[in-house]
Amino acid sequence: MKRMRFAAAALGLSLLAGCVLPPKDEPRTAAIDGDGLGLSTVAAAQPGPAWWEAYGDPQLNHIVEQTLAHNPTLDQAMARVREAQAQAAIARAGLLPSAAYDAKDTRQRFSANDIIPPPFNGKVYWEGQQGANLSWDIDFWGKQAALLRQARSQTAAAALDTASARLALAGAVAQAYVDLHRNYALADVAKRTEEQRLHILDITRSRVHAGLDTNVELREAEGAVPQAHVDLTQAQAAQSLSVHQLAALTGRGADAYDEIGRPHLNLDAALPLPHALPADLLGRRPDVLAARLRVEAASAGRAAAKAAFYPDVSLSAFAGSSAIGFDTLFRASSAAYGFGPAIHLPLFDAGRLKAGYRGATAEIDDAVAGYNDAVLQAVRQVSDQLTLIDSLNYELGEQQKSLDSAEEAYKLAGERYQAGLSGYLSVLTAETQVLDARRQRVQLVSAQAIARVSLLLALGGSFDPQAPLPVQLAAE
Repeated sequence: MKRMRFAAAALGLSLLAGCVLPPKDEPRTAAIDGDGLGLSTVAAAQPGPAWWEAYGDPQLNHIVEQTLAHNPTLDQAMARVREAQAQAAIARAGLLPSAAYDAKDTRQRFSANDIIPPPFNGKVYWEGQQGANLSWDIDFWGKQAALLRQARSQTAAAALDTASARLALAGAVAQAYVDLHRNYALADVAKRTEEQRLHILDITRSRVHAGLDTNVELREAEGAVPQAHVDLTQAQAAQSLSVHQLAALTGRGADAYDEIGRPHLNLDAALPLPHALPADLLGRRPDVLAARLRVEAASAGRAAAKAAFYPDVSLSAFAGSSAIGFDTLFRASSAAYGFGPAIHLPLFDAGRLKAGYRGATAEIDDAVAGYNDAVLQAVRQVSDQLTLIDSLNYELGEQQKSLDSAEEAYKLAGERYQAGLSGYLSVLTAETQVLDARRQRVQLVSAQAIARVSLLLALGGSFDPQAPLPVQLAAE
């Protein structure tokens, strides 16, 4: 007996000595250190969960709610979370024993030259088997635990992707709604311009009739009216396109177009926006946090790939009965049972395990590179919007001066023309400057509002890393 145990131990040592070993392959990409990104020492204020309500427009609130409830993109993100939850449940099941019951009854001819004794050899009988089987893969090397960690990290990352999708959709609705507001304002400018040009046309006709102007001025006044029609038509078409976009975001089609009316936005609404890169930027963005979790998932996957090089140890047991002929299958004398350990040790697999380990290491580098890119994009996006907002604030101040001057010049030109002190060309020139200044004002105000929304999104919006995720993770 001692010799048999010694031989078994010697065999085990020889197998371990000859088993496949993991290659010396380490990750090559390092994660970016947040201390070198130029973040300030002050954290940004956290906006409320429904930051868009600050604009004071019930229609906008309704559209955002509809979008977050019915948008197909969000439905896809939620489906991916459920897929990840299922994978986590599979990995968790690998740590636990499994049991099954099997039964079969087979009509067969037993060989006359086999171990089956008379009177069964060479004859045809029913052979029945039934019993319970129990197996348990013992996770000595932590392979299943690593796979479970990987699945849980992937599930949490998928849930954060859902938070990112919700944030992006709310921002897309707000920006599209500002576009709709801008297009209505541009239509107002075009409409007012059309009315002014019709008024100028009436004045010109009166002056021609009185002999104060010629047909040249009349034709110029008549030609300016169709261009105002064109501008108004373009603005109205842009309104329709914005409505189409908003309806699509809510998951609806043409049936929703007539339900979306003119916005009533308070574009001066105060949003909690910083003046510099906040200290907590990387911890506020769900996409950055998801990228970090994918690094953790890849690291767990590499640990599982390394554990695959070591022996798999399992325990199995069975209990049931086996008999020739169904009538004796459930007799005590037909009982059969057994139990025992099993070991599986890879010795030669043509490099499959080593290739899998190298692939798992490369996945870490890929995940770290993705995390670094997410970090750099976050810093760039916030910096871009801060710069853009500062520029737009300055431009709005200067443009207001230009608009005031253009309005005053147009007023004086109209008075001089009506009094016969100047020609129609001066009126048309002054009117063109006013029209351009009004349009520019609308564009700048809208661009500033969109930039403020973009900055809010770049900061992570209303996402709170301490709050429950918008989907429930599978129970751990």
